[in-house]
Amino acid sequence: MRIALGLQYDGSPYSGWQTQVNHNTVQDELEKAISAFVGEQACAELPIHTITAGRTDAGVHALGQVVHFDTNVEREDFSWVRGVNSFLPPSIVVNWAKPVSDDFSARFSAYEREYIYALQVGPCRSPMSHSRAGYLMLPPNQWLDIDAMKKSAECLIGEHDFSSFRSSECQSKTPIKTIYSIEIFAEQPWLYFKIQGNAFLHHMIRNVVGYFLQIGQGRQKPEWMGEVLTAKNRQIAAPTFMADGLYLAKIQYPEAFSIPAPWLENSWLPAKVTGK
Repeated sequence: MRIALGLQYDGSPYSGWQTQVNHNTVQDELEKAISAFVGEQACAELPIHTITAGRTDAGVHALGQVVHFDTNVEREDFSWVRGVNSFLPPSIVVNWAKPVSDDFSARFSAYEREYIYALQVGPCRSPMSHSRAGYLMLPPNQWLDIDAMKKSAECLIGEHDFSSFRSSECQSKTPIKTIYSIEIFAEQPWLYFKIQGNAFLHHMIRNVVGYFLQIGQGRQKPEWMGEVLTAKNRQIAAPTFMADGLYLAKIQYPEAFSIPAPWLENSWLPAKVTGK
């Protein structure tokens, strides 16, 4: 049978989601926990291998990650939650579990992904938000041009070739992706970017945030975003911004699969940002 899980995790201790040689990853910890719960005999018959909706980078967090795996073991839904959580470190939690049909794929059945970037801006960073939010140093009494950033975001909406926002290590077969919406929430000293799209390239969100901050600080005009997009050239781009403040917030699936919504209400992010 196929089981889907909803996850939340603090990505700061990990080298990203995907299993890597000699690296500690979220996938490694989750598969170890599931394997421990189902037992050696079940794993010998069918080893646990998880497929995820979004392969988050090192240091990136998740509020609404979705994964699936196949197993011969049958358990009640909450038994999966309670049992797997008992073998997970405190930085990873399973919020829900449910059996799904064999045609469900956590990755390929998803039609929309939502990311939130949380940023603290000011003369001194807060130690309380270390690894939970990005940080931009600005002198006292200075703030970003929010209207300029919002204007620059307009050209990114729709289907485009996002090569200028793509990491050189990106494994996506195509740089053409669709962004459905970009919202920017500002409440000093905090700034939040919410970006929804069908899929994203490696480092794409962090690169977009880097562009926004160049424009918000007045170093570039809003029109620069469109010029860079059209150029399809990462070499003229702004630096990739830090991973600390990036959250995979929500994955959308066709209603037929009945995938539960993420537990965003237990996030420290404001309700006006998460929508909860």
